Amino acid sequence: MFHTLRSKLLLFFLSLSLGSILLVSLAIQFGFEDSFQDYLYQKRSVQIEQMMDVLKDEYDQTGAIKSEAISMLLHQQAMSENLFYQFYDVEQNLIFDSTFMAGMIHGNRMGNQLNEEGWLTSSYSVEGKGKMLGTLKVIFPRGYIQGEFQFLNQFKKYILLAGITMTFFSVIFGLLFSKRLTSGFLQLKQATRELQNHNLSIRIPVNHMDQEIADLAMAFNELAETLNHEGKLRKQYIGDLAHELRTPLSTLRSQVEAFQDGIWEPTAERLQQCHDELMRLVRLVKEFEQLAAAENPQIQLKSEPVEAGKLMHLLIDRFQPSYNDKGVDLFFKPSDSELWFEGDMDRVQQIFTNILDNALKYTPPGGKVRLEVKKDRKNIHFLITDTGKGISQEDLPHVFERFYRGEKSRDRKTGGVGIGLSIVKALVQAHKGEIQIQSEPEKGTRVKVWLPIARL
Repeated sequence: MFHTLRSKLLLFFLSLSLGSILLVSLAIQFGFEDSFQDYLYQKRSVQIEQMMDVLKDEYDQTGAIKSEAISMLLHQQAMSENLFYQFYDVEQNLIFDSTFMAGMIHGNRMGNQLNEEGWLTSSYSVEGKGKMLGTLKVIFPRGYIQGEFQFLNQFKKYILLAGITMTFFSVIFGLLFSKRLTSGFLQLKQATRELQNHNLSIRIPVNHMDQEIADLAMAFNELAETLNHEGKLRKQYIGDLAHELRTPLSTLRSQVEAFQDGIWEPTAERLQQCHDELMRLVRLVKEFEQLAAAENPQIQLKSEPVEAGKLMHLLIDRFQPSYNDKGVDLFFKPSDSELWFEGDMDRVQQIFTNILDNALKYTPPGGKVRLEVKKDRKNIHFLITDTGKGISQEDLPHVFERFYRGEKSRDRKTGGVGIGLSIVKALVQAHKGEIQIQSEPEKGTRVKVWLPIARL
């Protein structure tokens, strides 16, 4: 029955409300009864003091105590307060006795009740003009009288009515609150099912939601947006991949069929063309293999201390001929001291090989590429700055996305499919490092890579 979050919340709120109502009601009832008993005791003490003062005044004025003088007060306290008196002088002679009035009130003789458990007695010494006048015995009910019972019962009815009213409102507010609280989860549930059915355009409105539910809804919307964007990139990638494969395969097919049909002679030049197209296919396959390996969450790095300056000189020796052929200046600004970082030498070379290869592709003849290495307290900073064509502000946020290509015609001309920087970022993250690209069109690009300092 209570399997849903709403029913559990409702049960929790009702249990908490009813428990609180019961606890408060009991506390009020018992606390009030104690206070009411104290009030009755104080009231009874005042009335007895009043009776003793009347007896003293009677004696001071007349020199004796007579029941006629105090009969009105005896009758009043007997009828309204159920207080009955017996007064004995110093010789234990009964001067007056109002217990006979109990028969008028309770329907039997007071003398038959004095030994019953329903009545209490207390005695007080009465003095006047410095001498003992006698003993005043007070008889009163052990419990509450009728008026007091009626007052307490009326009070309990009010508490019960308040408890029922609070319970009713607890149910109403519990239903409304649980509905409001779970409405966001129901929206998430429905949106998740839509997402499962490949409706990637689904979004959850976050207006009027509680902060925690709104944060969850925004996270869902970001996930849906990412999946939608990835889906578009995947479709674009499939089209790009088909195009990239179709061109060399079509060329190879036409050339091989021409050889088979005897149209072309297999000259060295034509065989070289076939080889070039085949190598283009090999490069494409190799790029995809590198991406799959770099994005493997279980990638194993052979980390070791690597000296940054030595690595840069190694890369410069490798790329210098290519840069010279194109007429691009490649310069490294060495550090004053050795800078060591933790890394897999082969993977790190792959990172900077891809970066330097991109810099060479998109820097025109006469341009410059500068390498610089710095350090801070935790990381080694690699800065690669070129004076190439740069990247548009529209494309810059997407440069690390798989299969994303800004200027498609330019990428096809240079033979890439838009996964080189995806490989770079995956390898940098595998080294627990960071990478950042800053660029302005026609002014150049700066790539920053941070790798953790080695613990020597």
